[in-house]
Amino acid sequence: MLNYLWGFMIVIGILYAAFTGNLQAVTEAALDSSKEAVALCITMLGVMSLWVGLMRIAENCGIISGAARVLNPLLRFMFPDIPRGHKANEYISTNIIANVFGLGWAATPAGLKAMEEMGKLNGYSKTASKDMCTFLILNVSSFQLIPVSMIAYRSQYGSANPSAILGPAMIATFLSTLAGIVFAKAMYLLPGEPKRPTYKKGNGGFLL
Repeated sequence: MLNYLWGFMIVIGILYAAFTGNLQAVTEAALDSSKEAVALCITMLGVMSLWVGLMRIAENCGIISGAARVLNPLLRFMFPDIPRGHKANEYISTNIIANVFGLGWAATPAGLKAMEEMGKLNGYSKTASKDMCTFLILNVSSFQLIPVSMIAYRSQYGSANPSAILGPAMIATFLSTLAGIVFAKAMYLLPGEPKRPTYKKGNGGFLL
């Protein structure tokens, strides 16, 4: 759908420029934007390489696993249907920690693996489970202590103080995450919802 939307906007913009005699401006803007895109990619590559490398060091040093243990009470509260010791909990923890530090790109692989594991628990149903919806809400709201990507963007475009957004970003993402948590937990209380599935651990993994 987004492909059609962007394609429609591009075609309309080119046609409008052609009819108003501004086609040359569109060509120049396209070339300038291409140069900026390449420069931005190089900047983001360096920034993300640094932070992803630090995350890998933290993982090898046991910091990530320690943080995951600290997050266990939160995970039990937010994802009550996921059994203890399930692989999904580890992936969710890694995803949340990466998002807290503003590493959206680094959080994506763990998020996909978490969804995959929750999909298995959901019996590969075409309807998402409550835990899957809750996880998506947490990712969309995504509380961040250090919005690395946004700071890099501001630095790339010449901001005098790229880190000035730290305070406002923390407040905004905290409130959005809080609203998401309240909404997600309210969904668990809706009447007429199916009972929680129960799992037991077998030789082949967790079974219904």
